[in-house]
Amino acid sequence: MRMRPTLSWTPTEDLPPGTTDLEPVADALSTGGVLVLSGAGISTESGIPGYRGEGGSLSRHTPMTYQDFTASAQARRRYWARSHLGWRTFGRARPNAGHRAVAAFGRHDLLFGVITQNVDGLHQAAGSEDVVELHGSLARVVCLACGAFSPRRELAQRLEEANPGFEPVAAGINPDGDADLTDAQVADFRVVPCTICGGILKPDVVFFGEAVPPRRVEHCRELVRESASLLVLGSSLTVMSGLRFVRQAAQAGKPVLIVNREPTRGDRHAFTRVALPLGAALTTVADRLGIAVDGQAAVRE
Repeated sequence: MRMRPTLSWTPTEDLPPGTTDLEPVADALSTGGVLVLSGAGISTESGIPGYRGEGGSLSRHTPMTYQDFTASAQARRRYWARSHLGWRTFGRARPNAGHRAVAAFGRHDLLFGVITQNVDGLHQAAGSEDVVELHGSLARVVCLACGAFSPRRELAQRLEEANPGFEPVAAGINPDGDADLTDAQVADFRVVPCTICGGILKPDVVFFGEAVPPRRVEHCRELVRESASLLVLGSSLTVMSGLRFVRQAAQAGKPVLIVNREPTRGDRHAFTRVALPLGAALTTVADRLGIAVDGQAAVRE
């Protein structure tokens, strides 16, 4: 029987309570060399729901797995119909105060780098540079047969032409860009193949049940090794792809600081967990450091 990926986590030990004290975060940033690891929680204020917590998409939606996507034409039809509709909303999302604060910290040379578990591109849209997209990006598409990459906007246009009048009403949008639609709403959706070889197209994202490319993991491990501290923003750290970097930093004696309203799987490794909304918390930290957070790229000092 195929094992399903870990989608939820329940604390099995007493964890320290969250705090509202932002001083440790401000102190770490003022020292510099901070490596940011962000999760879905940093994008919720941009209108993209998180996976977990109150209102999280996992309460109503099981994400597509790599195994299901590759094994079933019906699963691919369902995925692309839902993702095509979700992309229309997902693609209109804009960076929020949390993304802009991270970009501002980077412009002031306080960060060693940014690793994001998100596939929405909002860190880059806010002005962050050299972002490592741990789980890939919805803005790219890859052919599973020939390996060719293409922009998502091109696929969106092809799907529009193949499915004229496709305008179902979705029950919600999920962090992976997938819209909640019924089987009846997607039954007649037409999937298009790779224009080069006719192969199966997949978004260039790491599905649940799929491994992050080893070279990408090693690059992230190197960032952890060379950074001064790790700042986790908006991640429950439920899946190992992010938790492993928290464990690595803690084992190396580097401070781990978490800003997440709910307990996380990494709390026992952390120096502190700040239980505040991310946008407000990071804006407050930026203000304490004398850094302006706005929608425009600032000039380096």
